[in-house]
Amino acid sequence: MKLVKSLLLGSAAGLTAVAGAQAADLPVRKAAPVEYVRVCSTYGAGFFFIPGTETCLRVGGRARAEFRIESDRFRTADTSGFRGLGRLNLDARTQTAYGTLRTFVRFDIARRTGVLRSGTQERLGLAFGGTGVDFTGRAQTNVLVDKAFIQFGPITAGRASSFFDFYQNDLEFLGTSGSAQPSTTLFAYTASFGGGFTATLSAEDGQERRTPVFAGGNFAGINPFTGALIAGGFDAAQRNQLPDIVAALRVDQSWGSAQLSGALHQIRVAGTTSTAFGASQLFAGYAPDTEYGFAIQGGLKFNLPMIAAGDVLWLQAAYAQGAGNYVYGSAYAFGGALANQAGDRGGVIGQTLDAVSTIYGDLKLTESYSVVAGFLHYWTPQIRQGVFGSYTKIDYSNILRTQYGPLGVIGAGGVPTAGSALGALNPNFKDLSVFAIGTNLIWSPVRDLDIGVEVLYNRLDPRGRVVDANRPFAQTVPGVGLVQRTISYDDIIVGQLRIQRDF
Repeated sequence: MKLVKSLLLGSAAGLTAVAGAQAADLPVRKAAPVEYVRVCSTYGAGFFFIPGTETCLRVGGRARAEFRIESDRFRTADTSGFRGLGRLNLDARTQTAYGTLRTFVRFDIARRTGVLRSGTQERLGLAFGGTGVDFTGRAQTNVLVDKAFIQFGPITAGRASSFFDFYQNDLEFLGTSGSAQPSTTLFAYTASFGGGFTATLSAEDGQERRTPVFAGGNFAGINPFTGALIAGGFDAAQRNQLPDIVAALRVDQSWGSAQLSGALHQIRVAGTTSTAFGASQLFAGYAPDTEYGFAIQGGLKFNLPMIAAGDVLWLQAAYAQGAGNYVYGSAYAFGGALANQAGDRGGVIGQTLDAVSTIYGDLKLTESYSVVAGFLHYWTPQIRQGVFGSYTKIDYSNILRTQYGPLGVIGAGGVPTAGSALGALNPNFKDLSVFAIGTNLIWSPVRDLDIGVEVLYNRLDPRGRVVDANRPFAQTVPGVGLVQRTISYDDIIVGQLRIQRDF
């Protein structure tokens, strides 16, 4: 038995040795190393390395719910509305031998109804509205590439905030103060001088900053071939030729910030359409001369930690000729581009126009200026309040309300004469002023959650009395005859509730 056991044990040992030798000869496949997401601390909280790269990425966003209600300004308009907004931010940064390479993209998608719908956004191609009986003009989806830019050293290229802007309604829900354009497409170069001082030169999309040129329906001139008087109208849509040129000097230090900026804005329309040369024929020889508007702005921001941590004061003033979009608050303050926008404004018609043509084709640039102030105070680390106000003035050339204005008519012998539309009560091209003051109170019970309410008073004043757009037809008064209802100002009170979560 001992012999048998010895043979069996020896055989097993031999087989084990042979199997081990054969196994050692086989190739060994190692498991791929697991690459975990690594935290990137170079650019602050929330960044991580994209696996397999040296690029750091931060994903963020926002969800916002809003409800607005306002006083009855126009008889057929909505007086309340809702909005739900979703935002996605992508911030990618890579360190290179030339400095940080940054790409930032922000998408906003919103559904809004009633007074929170924006006809201006539809006209600018930034939103689309419903077409149903109860949805036309009352329901809208807004899809916006708010930001999409690249920063490489001193270069910024893409869709970003204009380098002209300073206070961009930072403390407000409604946004009635400061620039009306949150973003534009640009190519910019910024030089840094140390100590927080920078200078920027930027070529920016002038399309984003345009308000219309108003040409009316009449034009007077002489046919160069026959010497006869011709009449027609301008194709007043502006054409792209040169970008807006923006320059800015800025300083950012512990006490706050200051900026001085300027913009050059081209106004270029097509020629004259006149039946004197055939139906709807464009006669370029009578095209208005290209004009150049401009805007200048100065702003100050003071950090006031001596009052409370986070307190800040904003002060800003701007002036423009033919470049009002650099000065105006949102279109909410003025309505639309032409005189038929009374539905947005109520009894007083407000117009925002880069220029208005006389009947002879001379473009008269619109002057405008604004002053803005805003103060943010933290009552506690969780409760803060913003108080803000603005005053804006629009001045039109006096000639526009004479027989030589765009509503003038050609009389006998080619002499311009005043038409009935040029009565003293006509609201077109009257100087306007807009005053706005408001406040909001925001509670942040936890980090990145805001629950707030805002109240705004807005008043639109024409120079003198104008026809009441809510009652535009003359009324018969016994013993007097036809009497036109007039109005000397229009105002509104707006309240808005907002709950917002950022992440």
